[in-house]
Amino acid sequence: MLPPAYRRAFALLRLPFSLFLMPVFWFGLSALREPFSWGRAAAVFAILHLLVYPASNGYNSYYDRDEGSIGGLKVPPPVTPELLHLVWLFETLALVASLLLNWVFAAMVVVYILVSRAYSYEGIRLKKYPLLSTAVVVVFQGAFTFLMAQVGVGASQVQLFEPTNLQLALVSTLFLCGSYPLTQIYQHQEDARRGDRTLSLRLGIRGTFVFAAGGLLAGALLMGLTYWQRGELRSLLIFLVATGPVVALFSRWAWLAWHDPALANFEWTMRMNKVSSVCLSAAFIAMLVLGNLFG
Repeated sequence: MLPPAYRRAFALLRLPFSLFLMPVFWFGLSALREPFSWGRAAAVFAILHLLVYPASNGYNSYYDRDEGSIGGLKVPPPVTPELLHLVWLFETLALVASLLLNWVFAAMVVVYILVSRAYSYEGIRLKKYPLLSTAVVVVFQGAFTFLMAQVGVGASQVQLFEPTNLQLALVSTLFLCGSYPLTQIYQHQEDARRGDRTLSLRLGIRGTFVFAAGGLLAGALLMGLTYWQRGELRSLLIFLVATGPVVALFSRWAWLAWHDPALANFEWTMRMNKVSSVCLSAAFIAMLVLGNLFG
């Protein structure tokens, strides 16, 4: 059992919230056209979602010192030095485990960790700059992670740099570009208090929904075009069916918050994150399973 101080700090790693990033992992694997090791895939999943992302969450919380709701925690506990100890432990475990897979994957994990630190660290704090921070997040949580997952399971350079694979990597970044500002929409007061001019704060509530719709639509259109180029119409159909609930929920939330800004809140944001994560992950897993069964 962890001492009480570490148990309280552990909550700020927000492991359940890390699972909201699952779709990019499954998307990366579903794009591979050659077989891969499911054992390696399980290891990559654990390294990213149980070690790297939680460490990133904890590091962000250590420097943000949020007093209001944050992703995955409606009432976060106070930040203590024990949180940083856990971050270092999780990052060390992630690096050791990554090296056991391959050095390229480990190098990408190191880059991700360093960028994540630059995003939050008070001496750099990319989070203060709305356009730069958005570009960093959507690239590294999108296309970079998409390719990192593929590298982790042993994809060849030919697979990685095949044009339609790179197009799908770009799709993941466009989806992040649409969804990332939505994760900031309920934190305007907290961000303004710290001096973090986030993209959502600059756009305002209505502007955030418009920007999100544009990013998500651009991603969906490029995905449709790419699946058409690859002759994977089954995958396109699965995506369209699975994202129906996401589109419905987003449209309803945008309509309600457009008329009542108070509804751009923590509860709606978490609901949106959960539904989109589950639906997209289910879609990409279905593509993987059906691809293995029927080719």
